[in-house]
Amino acid sequence: MQILLGLVIGAVIGLAAHFALPGRHLRGAALAPLAGAASAAVVWTALTWAGLGESPLVWVLAVIAPVATTVLLVVLVTRARLSRDEADRSRLPV
Repeated sequence: MQILLGLVIGAVIGLAAHFALPGRHLRGAALAPLAGAASAAVVWTALTWAGLGESPLVWVLAVIAPVATTVLLVVLVTRARLSRDEADRSRLPV
């Protein structure tokens, strides 16, 4: 049942990253929250299977993983979209 808290925390972190980082109009609104929730779920599940179910380390890593994953993903997707849009603009006639 605690994994649901991890999923919600991951989604909230992803939502905060979506609104905090620039280029919000270049990516989907669901990308960052879903990435945050997914990374929190993967970390939570892996640490639970490793036997750390009641450890505070699970909570710490379930917060750190979505932050790192979501920020990296949002920056890379935004950068890729900007470069692709620029390439399309230069290729297409005015």
